[in-house]
This record gives sequence, C-alpha cells and structure tokens, in this order.
Amino acid sequence: MSGLYARERQSVSSMAHLRFFPQAVVGGSGAYLTADDGRRLLDFAASWGAASLGHSHPAVRAAVDRALSDQAGASYLSSANEACVLLAEKLLSLVPERARGRVWFGHSGSDANETVARMVVAATGRPRILAFDGAYHGGTVGSMAVSGHPAQQGTRAAGLTLVPYPNSYAADTPQAASEAALADLDRLFETKIAPDEIAAFFIEPIQSDGGMLVPPDGFFKAVEERCRRHGILIVSDEVKVGLGRSGRFNAFDHSGIAPDIVVFGKGLGGGLPISAVVGPEAIMNHAVAFSLQTVHGNPVCAAAALAVLETIERDRLAENAARTGRVLRDGLNALARRHALIGDVRGHGLALGVELVGDRAGRTPATRETALTVYRAFQLGLVLYYVGVRSNVLEFTPPLTLTESEAREGLAILDQALTDVAAGRVDEALLADFAGW
Repeated sequence: MSGLYARERQSVSSMAHLRFFPQAVVGGSGAYLTADDGRRLLDFAASWGAASLGHSHPAVRAAVDRALSDQAGASYLSSANEACVLLAEKLLSLVPERARGRVWFGHSGSDANETVARMVVAATGRPRILAFDGAYHGGTVGSMAVSGHPAQQGTRAAGLTLVPYPNSYAADTPQAASEAALADLDRLFETKIAPDEIAAFFIEPIQSDGGMLVPPDGFFKAVEERCRRHGILIVSDEVKVGLGRSGRFNAFDHSGIAPDIVVFGKGLGGGLPISAVVGPEAIMNHAVAFSLQTVHGNPVCAAAALAVLETIERDRLAENAARTGRVLRDGLNALARRHALIGDVRGHGLALGVELVGDRAGRTPATRETALTVYRAFQLGLVLYYVGVRSNVLEFTPPLTLTESEAREGLAILDQALTDVAAGRVDEALLADFAGW
C-alpha cells in the first residue's frame, strides 16, 4: 500500500469511499494518471466518466484560468452571471424541442435528479414516479429515493415503483427481454397503479451502474408511446452515458426518443462539480427558491462546462468515442473468444461493459474473479472499475479523447489480468480491504 493511501486512511472519512484497489494519484495528463509511486496508469474509468476530456485538458484549464482571473462571483443564487447564461443557452440548443425551456444548475447528478424528483411531483400534482430496478440516480437522500440499485443504503420514496430493465443477455435475446419488460409495465398500469397518478418515468438510456445494460432496439420507443398516452414525463438520466460518450451526443438518441427532461452531470464539468437539468418552462419554473445551494451556478464550473461542450463539438469527440469504441469493443470480443470468464460484451461508443461469469451455460456471476481482475489490472497499470447488481461487470468509461493505440494498450493489460486471475496467480487476500459495490 502506497504512502499516500496509508496517510489518507488516517485522515479522511471512508463514508464516501468506493474502493477497488489502493489507488493514490498525484497528477494526470490525457488518458493517464500519475500514481504517488511514479507509475503511469492508463485510466479507463476517468473518475466514473467525470474526467470526460481526460486529465489537465488545455481547454478546461484555459477556461478556468479566465474565469478565476476576473471572477463573476461564486453563484447564480442571487445574481445572474455570464458563464451560466452562456452555458444554459448552449444546453438548450442540444436537447429535443420539447425540453427546450429552462436550465437548472447544481453540483452533481445526485442533486440534479433529486431536484427533478421533487419538481415533477410538485409541478404536476401527481404523486408517483417510475424508475428501473438496478437504476442509480444518485447518492443523496432524494436521489436514492428514486433509485433501484441494491447497493444503496437509502430509503425509497413512498411513491416510487421500480420496473425491470430489459437484460438481453439474461433473457437470451433482445426481443424476449423487451417483451417481458413491456408486459410487466402493462400489467402494472392495468392492475396496480393508475397511470394518471405517475408524474414521471426516470430512464437510463444505458443502465450504467446496474451493469452497462443496453436496451433492445425499439424498447424505449414503446415506453415513450405509453408515457405519451398517459401524460407521463420522460426524464433521461444522461449523467454518466451522455455528452458524446455513447458515440452520439445524447445517449437517448440511440433509441430515437425525445425526453421531456434531460439530466447532465459528471463529464459536464470535465472534472469540476457541475450538473444541469434541462426541461420545459412550465416544470422548470414551478416555484422560486425551490431547489438551491449557495454555490450552485458557480461561474468557474460553468465556464469549464461550456469549454467541455465546445471541445466535444470542435474536436468531434462523439465521433471519436464511436470510432475508438469500436476498436475497444472489437478487442473485447476477441478477448471473449480466449477467456471463458467473459460472458458478454455490450455498450455503445466508450460506454462499454464486460460481464464476467463462472460458467457460460449457467451465467453464474463471477463476482470474486471480477474484483481480482480489476485489482490485477491496477497492478499492471490499468485503472478499471466494476458495476452491476451482482458486481460482475467491468465498466469502461475512459476519456472521450482516448486514442486507438491507448485502447489497444489497455486491452493488452486486461488480457494479462484475466489470464493471471484464471490461472490463480492473484492472491485473494489482496481484496480484504476492498469491498467495492
């Protein structure tokens, strides 16, 4: 264990920790982090996608420097600031017409989703919300209340109903997964909940923390049709998988739907804390002082976010995510042909998941082997985390700037890590202090 990591254990609370190995860093550039022992670590996690442009990106650095050199306050709570207005105008241009109303700014996807959950109920007068089993919409009390991930320790909202997210791998085919999930939703409407009591349906266009699940073609179009029929608002949580990561600017574009409300976070600030909710004026302006914190709308974070959006467009990073993502996915499929641990490879662009199983016939979750794989990969120089309701899905959310050569470098490291785990060369005792999910 490194010196910095040991010092942290003596000084920092562990309540916000989700640790998989003793990672301790002192710097970073591009797709690489610098460990406190001097090692260069190829970063395929990007701090859960938050470092969307990689580390120390010059556009973010320049924007922050300009904003701090002539700082327009620290908030939009009691004063308009130019950075927030420019960012809001930009975001409004990037969402469907039905969502082009107003923008609310927060610190994270958690406070953004909590605000939406409160807002839609208050504005519509409908007391219920739908979300998916396995969904992770945040870590605050209010965002956990509308989530469905089993690892969370919060209380679910009284008006929340969770429905199955279609899992094509578990169901054998995408069609079977879609039909089962839609049938469950229809039964719910017919027998348990009056649809006109539902304010909104929170969706993840790719269910990231639930296991990088990709919805079957046509599934969300069918969900959209049902929501429109009953006046239910669609809230698309783009926090981890949006902003070009999927190979398209908005991940919901893969499903061909037009949500009413779009939630952005993580990568929006390029590593700085900022989130945004974009939606219709009638909902977003429901009440003054409805959801606020002192440094919401911080102009430095807003300036960084605008630089991120401009860089994604200028450098065609959504296209890069699609192109480099194909290289990465092709390589993962090649690994699947050599490693029996790999049961499924899925995702879009640079939002990919690899499900590890103990046996392919029974699809038994290889939970322990997954934890050992990311630990061994870290030892070999690759930062990679895992997700999934059974903690057995390797998650790939590298910087949008990832190159094809960096993708291949990471694949080679993962190949070795999987080989070492399968051969029993990684000591399970290493996991004693790392519970993960």
